[in-house]
Amino acid sequence: MKLALKVLWYTVFFWVAILCVGTFLQYFDFKGHSSFLQIKHAAVKTGWYLPAFYCQIIGSSIILFIGFFQFSKKVYNNRPLHKTLGKIYVFGVLFFAAPGAYVMTLFVNRGAGVFTSFLLQNTLWVVFTLAAWLLVIKGRINPHIKMMRRSYALAFGAVTLRLYIFLFTVVGSGVGFAHNYLIIAFLSWVPNLLVAEWLNYTAEPPRLSAK
Repeated sequence: MKLALKVLWYTVFFWVAILCVGTFLQYFDFKGHSSFLQIKHAAVKTGWYLPAFYCQIIGSSIILFIGFFQFSKKVYNNRPLHKTLGKIYVFGVLFFAAPGAYVMTLFVNRGAGVFTSFLLQNTLWVVFTLAAWLLVIKGRINPHIKMMRRSYALAFGAVTLRLYIFLFTVVGSGVGFAHNYLIIAFLSWVPNLLVAEWLNYTAEPPRLSAK
């Protein structure tokens, strides 16, 4: 069990780092010259898409990085740091990343199924994050931790979405993602949530340091 958790820990960190660095290099010049934004040219022209896009990618990058370290025992046992990072995480989800994702979802043009997948993912993300925040306020720590695992699993969908698009387009050769985007849309977050539930069922609750 401990080995499995270590493998999962380092795997998550690797892909979070890849996404954050890749996002910074590709989008943070704020010039909108990336291939993705060129495809979304009509949406960008509305004036709504670009601000939502940057709220989502900047918010998600910060959230993914902060959220990852929230599950570290050292950070968890440092209560002031854990609380501060937790507030940044919740604020980032509820006021930046999730609202941006909602607006971006309105411009998804790959059918009702894909639209439903992203809308459901984002709504669950908001619900789990808000529930985690309310639980910790009430002092219900173990349920809070479980909710945060669910929340982070959905945040990690930003990573797995890009990974599956890469696999379908580059590694999959003839299996193009354009014809399978509905599968990718659900595959990007449903398995993540199942992993979170597995952790909630099997992992021991963290214990505060005696110091």
